Amino acid sequence: MADQQNCGSNGFCGGRGRGLGWRGGRGMAGGEMRVGRMLAQGDLKLIALALIGEQPRHGYDIIKVLEEKTAGWYAPSPGVVYPTLTFLEEVGFLTSQPEGAKKLYVITPEGSAHLADNRAIADAVLDRLAAFGARASMMRQPESDVTDRANDANSELPPLLHAALINLRDVAGKRLAANPDAEAELVAILARAAGELRKA
Repeated sequence: MADQQNCGSNGFCGGRGRGLGWRGGRGMAGGEMRVGRMLAQGDLKLIALALIGEQPRHGYDIIKVLEEKTAGWYAPSPGVVYPTLTFLEEVGFLTSQPEGAKKLYVITPEGSAHLADNRAIADAVLDRLAAFGARASMMRQPESDVTDRANDANSELPPLLHAALINLRDVAGKRLAANPDAEAELVAILARAAGELRKA
């Protein structure tokens, strides 16, 4: 079975990315959400462990927390979350107790130790998802609201220059939404452009 799994840098092995539920499309670069650039293999297991480390949780809680962190753009499917929790329980990182028809998952000392060894990775992934959610929220704002704020900030600019700046912002936003790893590249491009304008 080992040849059917990929192992991530955080020590977990997982499948090939099936079942990751993106709710994309609303103005986000033609709807193409690049899941592989957001979550590496094994990240969901580590995220679930980190969230349960904060407080005992049901599987549904994991889905809702991640959906909230990404402003509704990402929610792992139950078909991925519950097998993930079962795996974490089988390896001794979680225990569960029944609550009616649900299971409440609690982290074990072994799970806490594993999480401590991988805390930097877990925090980085959660921060990345939260940052993506913040950008997604900005992209979803009504165009009229964005335009009104731009008009207030740039009311003294010539109309053509004002329109060019709005276009630049929109293009940069779509590029970042399609590829969150491109942030440094976009900043460098804009910095070069600013430098050329200073010389003009």
